[in-house]
Amino acid sequence: MDKFLLSLITEWRKLGLPFEHDTVVVGVSGGADSLSLLIGLDDLRKRGKLGIRIVAAHFNHRLRGGSSDADEEFVRSIAEERRLELAIGRQVHESAGNVEQNARKARYRFLKNTAENTKAGWVLTAHTMNDQAETFLMNLLRGSGISGLSGMRPVRELDPIGEGSATAGSDRPDQAGGPTDAPSLPFTPILLARPLLRWARRADTENFVRSFGLEYRYDTMNDDMSFKRVRVRKMLLPLMKEFNPKIVETLTRTAEIMQQHTDEAEALQAEKARAGPSPSLGALPVRDLRALDPAKLPELLRSWLRERRGSLRSISARHIDSMARLVQSKKSGNSVELPGSGRVRKRAGKLFFENIKVDK
Repeated sequence: MDKFLLSLITEWRKLGLPFEHDTVVVGVSGGADSLSLLIGLDDLRKRGKLGIRIVAAHFNHRLRGGSSDADEEFVRSIAEERRLELAIGRQVHESAGNVEQNARKARYRFLKNTAENTKAGWVLTAHTMNDQAETFLMNLLRGSGISGLSGMRPVRELDPIGEGSATAGSDRPDQAGGPTDAPSLPFTPILLARPLLRWARRADTENFVRSFGLEYRYDTMNDDMSFKRVRVRKMLLPLMKEFNPKIVETLTRTAEIMQQHTDEAEALQAEKARAGPSPSLGALPVRDLRALDPAKLPELLRSWLRERRGSLRSISARHIDSMARLVQSKKSGNSVELPGSGRVRKRAGKLFFENIKVDK
């Protein structure tokens, strides 16, 4: 068996992914990473190693005109050639705000809807070690805590804020689904898995796809230096590679260590009650926060903000420091503005998180 396939089936087993009697939705952009995952799973199924239903899902963001449509046709041709079910989603219009975040939200909403329509228990994306290394560095530069430096997890529930919901996009499956407003499967959360995250490098996926005589699609936005991730990929990582040729692998392992520390901390928190207010509270009493050990305050504020906001995306150490100063300040009626449409406000002796509705 090909080394790529052997590594894929080994990781599949480690992650507890289904071997039969289940449906998986595979996000496919047409690039080398997602194409290698789709072809790899299809080959494993044909070899009798997997007995699952595979649904390919492609979302056309329509950000690159004819190139975006060409990506869609390319994925369609691969699906037809391999007789795979295919779902196509298309962006209706580009929302105002951060292009990357809007695109991510629309894409994950489409993947979630496709999973619901096909009664799939899993959505698979083809993030690699390179993606993990880039994510780690971006979070480090932003001043993230341990949770942010944990990077992406190989398995998680699909529907957190910012990675499973969206306000824009047309989620119209061509073959594999029905109406996009289908209700969620009762009592069965859809899980997001990244089977390439802990072992595959970008070079591995490219070589695997080429071994089938295929030329994958290339997104020209990956060369746009106005995006922070592109600058990290093309400027920062190559510089770090001069100091450590295995920097991608090193950063990936570091993120895994951070995940272990995070898991251990959460397990410890579950075993015994911690001093101070619970992060699950809707509002935090300022008096109790001031009584905490100052070293514990930032992490408690992070946990509480993640609970109330849904995620810590775009939250930096600067925002947490501002919240800590708000706690210690004797003034009333102060607030901390957060990225997106939210803020933390101190009122009546308590700390509240508020969503801010933006008029359009």
